[in-house]
Amino acid sequence: MTEEGDSALAAREEYREKMLGLRVSFEAAAGGTDAGAAAILARSAAMDSLVAALWSAESAGNQRLRDNVSVIAVGGYGRRELFPSSDVDLLFLLDTKFAESEAKDSIRRVSQSLWDAGVRASPVTRGLTEADKLDPENVESALALLDARRVCGDAGLFARMQMLASERLGGKDGKTIMTKLAELVRSRYAKYGGTLFHLEPNIKDCPGGLRDVHVCQWIGRLLEMGKKKGVVLAPGDDGEFREAFEFLATVRCFLHYRRERDDNTLDWQAQDEAAARGIGIGPHGRRGDASYWMRIYFRHARIVNRRAVQALSEIPLPRKLKLPMLRRVGAIAAQGFRVEQGRATLDPAVPGQEDPAHEPHVVLHLFVDMARDGFVLSRETEDRLSNALPLISAHLEEGPALWHRLREVLKGPFAGDALRAMHAMGLLELLIPEFHGIDALVVRDAYHRYTVDEHTFVAIDTLHSLRRPQAGAAGEWAAKFARLLEDLIHPELLFLATLLHDTGKGHSGEQHAVESERMTRSVVERLQLESHEQDLVKALVRQHLEMSAALRRDIFDMETVRAFGSRVGTIEALRMLTLFTYADINAVHPDALTPWKAENLWRLYVATSNYLDRSVDDDRVSARAGSELVHRVVAFAPGRKAEVEAYLEGFPERYLRTRSSEQIRRQFEMSMRFAEDPVQLDFSYAPEASEITLVTRDRELLFATMAGVLAAWGMNIVTADAFSNAQGVVVDSFRFTDSFKTLEMNESERGRFVASAHDVLTGKQTVDKMLASRKRAKRKAPKVTVETRIDFDQEASSQSTLVQVVAQDTPGLLRALSLTLASHGCNVEVALVDTEGEMAIDVFYLTREGAKLDEAMQIQLRLDLLEAMDENAR
Repeated sequence: MTEEGDSALAAREEYREKMLGLRVSFEAAAGGTDAGAAAILARSAAMDSLVAALWSAESAGNQRLRDNVSVIAVGGYGRRELFPSSDVDLLFLLDTKFAESEAKDSIRRVSQSLWDAGVRASPVTRGLTEADKLDPENVESALALLDARRVCGDAGLFARMQMLASERLGGKDGKTIMTKLAELVRSRYAKYGGTLFHLEPNIKDCPGGLRDVHVCQWIGRLLEMGKKKGVVLAPGDDGEFREAFEFLATVRCFLHYRRERDDNTLDWQAQDEAAARGIGIGPHGRRGDASYWMRIYFRHARIVNRRAVQALSEIPLPRKLKLPMLRRVGAIAAQGFRVEQGRATLDPAVPGQEDPAHEPHVVLHLFVDMARDGFVLSRETEDRLSNALPLISAHLEEGPALWHRLREVLKGPFAGDALRAMHAMGLLELLIPEFHGIDALVVRDAYHRYTVDEHTFVAIDTLHSLRRPQAGAAGEWAAKFARLLEDLIHPELLFLATLLHDTGKGHSGEQHAVESERMTRSVVERLQLESHEQDLVKALVRQHLEMSAALRRDIFDMETVRAFGSRVGTIEALRMLTLFTYADINAVHPDALTPWKAENLWRLYVATSNYLDRSVDDDRVSARAGSELVHRVVAFAPGRKAEVEAYLEGFPERYLRTRSSEQIRRQFEMSMRFAEDPVQLDFSYAPEASEITLVTRDRELLFATMAGVLAAWGMNIVTADAFSNAQGVVVDSFRFTDSFKTLEMNESERGRFVASAHDVLTGKQTVDKMLASRKRAKRKAPKVTVETRIDFDQEASSQSTLVQVVAQDTPGLLRALSLTLASHGCNVEVALVDTEGEMAIDVFYLTREGAKLDEAMQIQLRLDLLEAMDENAR
């Protein structure tokens, strides 16, 4: 064997001995916080020695090799991050005047020696001219140059390559590469559902993994080459970022040694062993508890993930590139902060004035806007807010003021992202301490994919996503459930219940719903929600598993529907529970909500809705009985107990269950003003669905007349109900959309709209004249044809005959039906109107001369209703 061969053999043996010693050292120190960082640095140094020795032996007798080749470490090796089973990426850089054929055999022998030493080498040979012809579309090669580090060989050649690369990367090519890098991040995040909170995460590629550390480093270097200063993105510049990197590095080393290959999945068995050995948690960490150990992992990964998002926000990306975690919004200036290029920054603290970071109203306003617009926080803002938490806590106002802000956050389309940011810096736990128990909490079963807190945020994301167009079969189901969300009177209560529904998992086992309700009670009382709203939220949290359980029964069995419906109680509660169940199933893992489950969920909703509608007339309010519902309303009108009780007497209980105490009090006061004006109207405008409520004394054609006014204005009625009490006071409410945006585009028209309704109801104008003056637009052919069906039910109510009309939803339909009912002398005791896409479902509880309709009347009424609908559709 030649002298060079002996030298190579000795270098290989020395490297093997170092690797054995390195493993022993790591196993002994794996519980330390920086054991992994030390191990990868030590392997990189050992690899430097091996490569240098092999190249020195190969080039010892060849001056041209020594003068014209530079051996360069790239990739993880270039970053000095060689994990136990990682490949070794080597670049053999050749001078322009040196032919590749001259170095080919030497490079092959060095590569073979590395393989003989147990090293998986990935050698690449390039000429210097290729560095000057950098392809900005080839992201991998560009990033490799960023990580390049000379190991041995010609130093001058390496310096020339660095200079050429710096010139190219510091200009337009660098911006292109950053854009391409952002696209790679987007694809990688999409593969993992955009979240780091997987129960068996990939320690390298998941959001918050080591690849995100590299993203921060690459962006930092590219920005520095582009002469952008003041950007702190490297782990060494940030204490908690450095700690997070060291923890992840230790865990990856543990996985590599455990499996003796480059496998980076942190599965349950690996978690158990890591927890038992206390991998990366230091001498004072609790050993043996896998859930505790995984919480530490997730908290470190969350820091890394947020640094990566902040790094991406530094990139001047084109508007066409929309990252899921970074949305471009226009400039915003608000009290205490500003938003530029999708990043929010708090105003600087001014001597003698309160720091905006210490002002709860500024901080909460910031997150309200974040939930609405979807921007991210700058690194400086996050740090200031985290440091200011004690002062924010000291000045935080609870009760209605806090609920007002939290409600706006929950209602924002990007509420999930805003809540994640609040959670990451501890603000959410400051507002709702009950949430702390599920921070990065792992529920280890074969069903759930995410931690409990992330499952909660994904559920909230799912609810908000219903309002956005979606493709395929999932989009069709989302559109159906979106209609339920639009019909909710108080959607913020659904979002609050969703936020709190699993808080009990941090404190109990099987009966977490009971514990979650207890914790929810504490929250809603602290926020001082009115009792009706508190009851809705608590009931939803308590019952949040009921619908999923019912889906495991025969949903076509009436007993199943009746039992489920009796527990839910009201249509509003049913809508909330249906939407929650839809979101809850979808948030378990991306494939959990199959079309079959969505269809069964919808069928159960429809069946239960029909059951509740058919039983709505049986339960009437008796003020003398002194029910809890009556006491709740009376409490809102102190000193007027007898008057309120008289007003409530005889209303269906549904009236009290579907309205807040404040709404009922307002409608009661409207009934007390009949002497001033016998027709009382309450109008509330909203772009998504407006509402008008009529309170007056009962008389013929009221419901039909109000429906006619809405039709004359081109409004599309989406829901309506009508109730009357024992004194003959009627409360008719209509929710409607503004098809032609008349009220949205012309605010002055809102007053005229209410005035015209009042004129018609008081007889100053006729609805027929209004309808005649409105030019009838040509109706579009329906996308789906709905078969007309009229059903009578004498058993659904003990007092009334139930009539359900299912028909094509057309303008004026409700008025046509109401006029026909009135022409037969039918009194509408309760009316429940709903639309599902192009299908109208109108339910009326009817009496005639105080009794149910006889069979002959039903036959005639059916014929006349069909004729009226046919005439209206022409």
